[in-house]
Order: sequence, then structure tokens, then C-alpha cells
Amino acid sequence: MEAPARLLAHGVGGRQDLPITLTALVIGAVLALIISFIVLGAMWRRPRLDRDGTAGRPAPIWLRAWADSSAWRWTLRLVGLALLGYFGIGLLAGADSADNPTAGALYVLLWVGIAPASLLFGPVWRAVNPLRTLHRLAAVALHRDPAAGRRPIPVRMGLWPAAVGLFAFVWLELVAPERATLPVITAWLAGYLLAMTVGAVLYGSGWFERGDPFEVYSTLVGRLALLGRRADGVLVWRNPLDGIAGVAAAPGLVPFVTVLLGSTMFDSLSNAPFWLRFVQENGLPAPVTGTVGLVVVIAVVAAAYSAATVTAGRRAGRDDKAVPRQLAHSIVPVAVGYIIAHYYSLLVLEGQRTVVLAADPLGTGANWLGTRDWEIRSGWITPTGVALLQITVIVIGHLLGTVLAHDRALRLFPRKRAVAGQIPLLVLMVAYTVTGLLLLYAG
Repeated sequence: MEAPARLLAHGVGGRQDLPITLTALVIGAVLALIISFIVLGAMWRRPRLDRDGTAGRPAPIWLRAWADSSAWRWTLRLVGLALLGYFGIGLLAGADSADNPTAGALYVLLWVGIAPASLLFGPVWRAVNPLRTLHRLAAVALHRDPAAGRRPIPVRMGLWPAAVGLFAFVWLELVAPERATLPVITAWLAGYLLAMTVGAVLYGSGWFERGDPFEVYSTLVGRLALLGRRADGVLVWRNPLDGIAGVAAAPGLVPFVTVLLGSTMFDSLSNAPFWLRFVQENGLPAPVTGTVGLVVVIAVVAAAYSAATVTAGRRAGRDDKAVPRQLAHSIVPVAVGYIIAHYYSLLVLEGQRTVVLAADPLGTGANWLGTRDWEIRSGWITPTGVALLQITVIVIGHLLGTVLAHDRALRLFPRKRAVAGQIPLLVLMVAYTVTGLLLLYAG
């Protein structure tokens, strides 16, 4: 069975729906980046963002008490378990058809829904992660500390397992043949479950924050939420840039964010007419072409990022291989902007459709959730509206990335060389912006 066409249609905007020409849009976006760079260099002359997790105004006492209560935390964990159990019914016992909600639950509600949910509420997947909850319950039953594994987590491991897991997932979502069918989804989820289980047994619950691609993704995006936690654990209202500025420069962070950004760019590329013709005419199986294309795009994104950050360090007098890792947090809002731009219409339309289909996971005509007869509303989806949203979030994402890179550069580089050293970073942001917009509106 081929993946439903609607599930793979990620946008409804196009060049004909733009309120201005694509050329004018690209020029305007580039000018916005250049002007912001000049203004930052002139007026933002010392580091202002919180890197130590001490900033923020404490949330109201009632909100802190509620969020920190065991009852609330277990409610979220039980919600995660309930969702796993419910959608597991369709996965394990439902018909392998386009009306099964499993593909929509995985690719739309989970993968696409993580970004907006984390932007609003913080690292939601950590709170509801059913595998983390099952591990906790198993540890309690065995009278073991959930945080204790058979061996300590190697410092050099960092986020490398999550980066590998993220690549495995985006390959499934974008390249794998028959990727909306139950056998393919089941096989991937079985591998994911095995990796999470083995990691948790070896390293304890700390494995999930390093090895679970969904949890790492949600945590990074959640750093941009208005509501977050200080280093001392207190729930606070904060400047989102303070939150993301506190991301630790861990090993594997650069691969993770470049896979995130590169895979979204490849998704745009894969919908372009010239790419579709190339896939059909080159004589290779589509999965082979897709895999090579995905790897190449991610590699180009990673190489451009590494070259720009290393060059920036050298221009500022710091020939340090750690510079790319120190600046990797600046890519997060850029990636989030592309993700929202690319997947907004998919989330709204296919998200509704998945909720409708979820009422009957076994395909028997049941209406367990009472949603089977819901009408899918598309009032929020208009070509011009989507195009405007795409332009806005992409430009904002790059502007925030520029601010984050500038503030961090003031900490890393000698003050007199900090602005000049950032010119390669500006060139990188301009290149990402131009490429992203051209790919997004290539159709």
C-alpha cells in the first residue's frame, strides 16, 4: 500500500500565492538579516543572554505547586501510557489501510506536533514519554533507582545516540518505501523500542535525554518556551532567548541540529518538480536516490555550518574545534522556523483527520472517541495565509539565530574581533535563508 497522498502533502502555498514576488521576498529577507547584523554590532556590545540558567521571574505560587506536584506529573505519565496503549491497538490489531490512524499518529501528531507543543509548554515529550514511564515503573518494581544503570554514561556520548536516532526517523518519514504501512512502521518502532530499552538498562533514565530523538528534539524546542525552569528547578517566566542560550554544548549537538535542519530542507527539495523528474528518470530505485539525496543535503548543511563557525573562530583569533558546538544552539530557531513553515498545513489538516480516524482504530465502524463524524475544517488553511506564515516564521527563525550567534560570539571571541568574526556566520544565515525559501517555494 502506498502512503496516502494527503499524508505526504506538506504544504499548500506556492510562488503564485506570495503577496510579493519570490525575488523580492529573498532580497527582503537577506536585507533584514544584514540590517539586524549591523544593528546588533552597533548596539549589542556585551553578552546579555543568560547562559547559566539563573534568569526568569518565578511563576505564580499556585502554578509552581501544581506543576511540581506528584499528582500532575503522574497524570502526564499516565496520559502518555494511555496514548501508547490506544494507538497501539491500531498498530497491532488494525487493518493495514489508509483509514488506520497509526501513520497519522506517528508522523503528524507526534513528530510534527512536538514542535508547537514544546514551544507552548516546554519539553512535553519528557513529561509524557511512555517508555520513560515504563522504565520508571519497572525500576520501582525491582526496587532500583531509575537513574542508576549498569554503568555510567560516557561523557563523550553526548547527544550522538539521539542524532543517529533522528536520522533513522527522518529516513523512515521521507525515504523508506511503504512508510505509511503497518509492517514498516512496526519494524521501525520495534527497533526504537529495543534501542531505548537497552540504553535505559545500561545507563538508567539519563539515557532518554541523550538517546531518545523525540525527547531531545522536544527539549531543544522547549528551550524557546516562555515558561521554563531555572537551573535550581524553579518554574519561571523567561525570555525564550535566555532559555535557548543555556543549551549545553554537548558532543553530538551539531549533528543533531544539522540533521534536523537538513532533513526539513530535503523534504522541501523532494517535493520540487525537478527532483521528482530526477527520481523518475535516473534509473535507480527511488529509495536509493532518496537516501543519497537525504545524506547529501544533510552533509551540505553540516559542512556549511562547520566551515562558517570554524572560520568565524579563526577570524576572531580562536582556532578552536569546540566553536561549532558552542554556536549550535543558534540553529535551533532556524530549524523550528522551517519546520513550522513546512508542516503547518499538514498538522492542521492531517491532524484533524487522524483524530477522526482514531475513533475506529480497528476499522469496524466503531466510534470509541466520538470523533468519527467530525468535519475536517480547513478555514485556517488558505494558500496566501500559509505563504505569509511561512515567510514570517522563516525570517523570524533566522533573525533569532543571528541574535543568539551574536551574543555567544561576544562570550567566545575577543571583544574587538567579535563582530568581524561573525561575518562568516552572517553569510551562513543568508545562505540558509535563500536556500530554504527557494526550496520551500520550488513548486
